[in-house]
Amino acid sequence: MAALKFASSHNMVAFLDKPTESDRFEQIVDFLNAHPIKYTLTVNPTIYTSCIEQFWTTAKVKTINGEVQIQALVDKKKVIITETSIRSDLQLEDAEGTECLPNAIIFEQLTLMGTKTTAWNEFSRTMASAVIILDTNQKFNFSKYIFDNMVKNLEGRVKFLMYPRFVQVFL
Repeated sequence: MAALKFASSHNMVAFLDKPTESDRFEQIVDFLNAHPIKYTLTVNPTIYTSCIEQFWTTAKVKTINGEVQIQALVDKKKVIITETSIRSDLQLEDAEGTECLPNAIIFEQLTLMGTKTTAWNEFSRTMASAVIILDTNQKFNFSKYIFDNMVKNLEGRVKFLMYPRFVQVFL
């Protein structure tokens, strides 16, 4: 087993305390504290960069029995990550959540929120959908979003060690 390297910079978690500087953020903090994504934002695993590096170095996308999986080898142990395992490990209750909204609904909802119609272009369609879905108190499928971005990271020519806190929880 390789010597584990600890990285304190990756151990930052979201602090969901109400700010004293601005009362305008209190609604957001209340929402996050009451939402099922709170655990995902506040889980605080010890991050070992050597494990994260091994994971991303050996990870491959495979389809087994119609299910897309990320398979990796960490300390000579096979690690399999799926959308379902992400949902379970991060305690997300989002299986029935929406993945992405059509452009017409994104434009309509952002206009209702008082956003200029071109502002959503700064986000991906999926992230704009997440903002709208959360604003309208619906479920967004964060598990699929995380998994799909991990797969995209593997398909790119340059991999980076994304989601270190989440990957450590998965390991």
